[in-house]
This record gives sequence, C-alpha cells and structure tokens, in this order.
Amino acid sequence: MGSITTPDHGTKFVLTAEALNKALPNMHPSTRAVHADDFVTPHRAIAPGMHTAVNFRYARDPEDLVPEENKDPNAPDDSHVYSRYTAPNSKRLEVLLRSLMGGEVITYSTGLSAFHAMVILINPKKIFIGDGYHGCHGVLDIIQRLTGIQKLELTDVDQAVPGDIIHVETPLNPTGEARNLAYYRAKATEKGAYLTVDATFAPPPLQNPLDLGADVVMHSGTKYVGGHSDMLCGLLVLAEERVKQGWLKTLHKDRQYIGSVMGSFEGWLGIRSARTMQLRVMRQAETAQKLASWLQEQLSDPKSSVGKVLSHVQHASLQKDDLENGWLQKQMPGGFGPVFSIWAHNPEHARRLPSRMYVFQHATSLGGVESLMEWRAMSDAGCDKRLLRVSCGIEEFEDLKADILQGFESLLRDFS
Repeated sequence: MGSITTPDHGTKFVLTAEALNKALPNMHPSTRAVHADDFVTPHRAIAPGMHTAVNFRYARDPEDLVPEENKDPNAPDDSHVYSRYTAPNSKRLEVLLRSLMGGEVITYSTGLSAFHAMVILINPKKIFIGDGYHGCHGVLDIIQRLTGIQKLELTDVDQAVPGDIIHVETPLNPTGEARNLAYYRAKATEKGAYLTVDATFAPPPLQNPLDLGADVVMHSGTKYVGGHSDMLCGLLVLAEERVKQGWLKTLHKDRQYIGSVMGSFEGWLGIRSARTMQLRVMRQAETAQKLASWLQEQLSDPKSSVGKVLSHVQHASLQKDDLENGWLQKQMPGGFGPVFSIWAHNPEHARRLPSRMYVFQHATSLGGVESLMEWRAMSDAGCDKRLLRVSCGIEEFEDLKADILQGFESLLRDFS
C-alpha cells in the first residue's frame, strides 16, 4: 500500500475517475474511505450534498432517451430516475463501501431488510442457522409462512442439499465469539449450498468473509457503518462470481418493488460515517480485547470484585484453542471485534449492574462512539437473564475500566 504511479515528467496530467480507480486498490482503507467516491458527482464540493429529490428529469433531447435508463455520461454513478430505484446519497455510499468491503454493495433501509432480500433472492428449501441475532429468526418465521422454508441448526449442516443456505453469524451476537468460516465454506462446497455470513460485529478491517469464500455478506450498517447511533442501514456485499450470475441486478429489481430502500438522509449520514469507520472500529476492537483480557484476569483474583459479580467472559480473543489452531487469527487479522459478553452469577446482579455505570450507557444496539452495557434480556426475550452485552465505544480504556470497577463495587456494597 502507499504506491501511486505518476506520469512522466513534462506530461500534462489531469486526474480522471479512471486514474483514481486504478490507484485506489494500492491505498490504505482509511485513505480509500475518504476518496473512493471523489468522482461520483460532477459537483466540486468536497463534502457530499444531501439530496432529497424523489424524481429526476429525463434527457431533454429525445434522441438520448432510453427506456428505464437515465444515464448522464458525465456522471454515470450519479444518474437516477426515481428514488425508489436509486438515489444520489445511497448510491454514493454504495460506491464508497464497494472500495472498503471488497465486493459489490447494495444498501437497504435496515439490516433485517438486507437479510430478507438475501433469503428471497436465493429462495432455499432449507436454511442452516445457529443462534445469533433474534431478528433474523423473526424474518425467517415470516418467510416460513409464505414458502415453508425449513430452519435448521448449523449442527445439522450435513443435511444440506444444493441450493440451501448455510448462514453463519460471526462474531456471534451477543457473545462476540467467532465461528470458523473455512469449515462452513468447505461444507457448503461439499453440499452445493450457498454460504452467507452476517459480519455485522466485525466489518473490514477486522475481517472480510469474501476472502474466505462467502457468497453473500450482510451487515447491519446501523452499527459500524453508521457508528454514531443516529441512522438505520443494511447492506449486502456480493462475491464477484455471484455478480456475474446476475445476483446484483436481481437484488436491485427486487428492492425496487419491495421498497426497502435507504432514505436520503440516512445515505448522507452513511457517507459521513464511513469516512472514519477504519479509525473507529480499530480503536473499539482494541479496547474490547483489552477489557475482555483484563476481566478474564480479574476472575482469578479472589480479592477482586469482578469475580464476586461475574462467572465468565466471552469474546473471540479468549478462544485460546481456536487461536492456537490458527484459523481464528487468519479469519480476523485486524482484530477480534468491539463486542463481548459478561455473565453475572445471578440475574438480579445482571439486571442492576448497567444502572450503576457512569460511562457505559444502558441501551440496545451497538457500534456507536459511546460504550454500551445492555442487560440483554431487555431486547431479546430468549436470552439468558445473567448475560450482559458490552459494546465498546471510543472512550479511553482506563476510564472504561474504572467505570466497570466502581460499578461492581457499588453493586456489591448495596446488593451483596
């Protein structure tokens, strides 16, 4: 990275979109996040404008009219017909994310809209899915009423047949633990099934499931693409082979009629936020690993308040056997994710602990600049009532550690 070819001395040089796109792959993701969409619009503004238009004027010359198209040769990525099809802000965000995610990107109104679109696209007889986000299971329950799709556990993957989906969420919600994508890729290949991955908890630069053979990767962009707890977003990232098969074109057509498009304001917020995703996610993942490691060490100290409140900690960085086997480090070369879980000895302590915090906020969702500690039973009825999900923000590590300690000590003082 960092290599840019310049023209020979004396040659007149004017930067073009083609030249920039040729240079971008050699640049660091943090640089691409700022410049990958420089040529999307012919407007010269550095920061993107926020477009609210619903419809767009056709070409004035009748000779230039092409049914169902409205291409401007000066801005092919900024040509639109109707905002239920494509729109300036969401399209520009897709161009930017394509450079960061390593595959063609299509955006949606929410992460669950993206998951819904993916299942409709493939239309399997069976989907093999483990624990993880309860919302995806809710979507499957709805689809089951329409198609009769069978929902099976990942442990039943040997029952897969060609056309089925093997859906792996990694890192897992709410524990932050990782699953071996190479193993499931091998199973999908053996059975003729498709491998889809929910990588919401660890976007690039932490991991990229396309590099490990995923057919489709989904993200709830509400989390780390948004990063500021102020927008809803979902996205699908397609492997090149699936794009060649026409999957992207079908997804665009499906979205056009189902109507699960991203709003103009959310698209604008997404562009703003994706600029700093690399910086935010790397810091958040580093903080989570340090906190999880520190808590794990504290569990063995009989004098520490940590062991008196918590029974155990879960995070990908604590999967020692998988790290020693090598697959986990290969799968997550950039870090192990900003989310982990802690388990209280009893449900009452878990219920009360978040309210004792100064820095950690007691709220659902994750991925924002502020750290959260959620008694997970508040938003997931099926979750064990002893579990707390921790999402690390960008605050200073020592402040987060001190907040946890004072919260534990306060809890023990009043409810021991």
